[in-house]
Amino acid sequence: MVGFRAIGATLLLCLTSAAGTGDAGAMEARGPFMQVGVSAPRPIGHQDFCRRLPDECRPGEKKGLPQPLALDPALMHRIAAINTLVNSQIKAESDEDRYGVEEYWTYPTTAGDCEDYALLKRRRLHEELKIDYADLLLTVVKKTNGEGHAVLTLHTADGDFILDNLNWRILPWSRTPYAYLKRQSVDDPGKWNRITNGRDILVGAVAR
Repeated sequence: MVGFRAIGATLLLCLTSAAGTGDAGAMEARGPFMQVGVSAPRPIGHQDFCRRLPDECRPGEKKGLPQPLALDPALMHRIAAINTLVNSQIKAESDEDRYGVEEYWTYPTTAGDCEDYALLKRRRLHEELKIDYADLLLTVVKKTNGEGHAVLTLHTADGDFILDNLNWRILPWSRTPYAYLKRQSVDDPGKWNRITNGRDILVGAVAR
């Protein structure tokens, strides 16, 4: 198995030099994996999304205890390419401006909010690279300014990595500046769990 540090560095190098990417001590303090706890309420936007598209919120192909995704360099480069492409093709626009409501989760075509980026990356990584939805988890975080934000967690055998519309680099979750609140269950995409080791905001850990 490739080590967590090596995987993290390789993912960063898919797009840019890993130099200056953050505090290694902070990464070690959080560890490579998010620790999930008790069930959490689904975000309101996700509840509505599942009502409109129920097939998107049912358990996937994996049976029994899901095993995290195994990474290799070729797959990592393809993941990075899709992440960059979605970030460049979709214009950031709030749900209020686009749909006239506070929260509306959907697949964007030309513009969307943070969760829309995450949804599109999730679908493209599943359809184009055959990554199981159990390894592509919508995740709710809090930014350093207190605002809510949504990202996509890539759950792998070597750690959890973050695909973010605010950062074109794919980073280990522990090297992002967010407080992690909750994410989709690996067993059932219609359910969510709290993240028990994600409350500390790593101020200044990475450039935003």
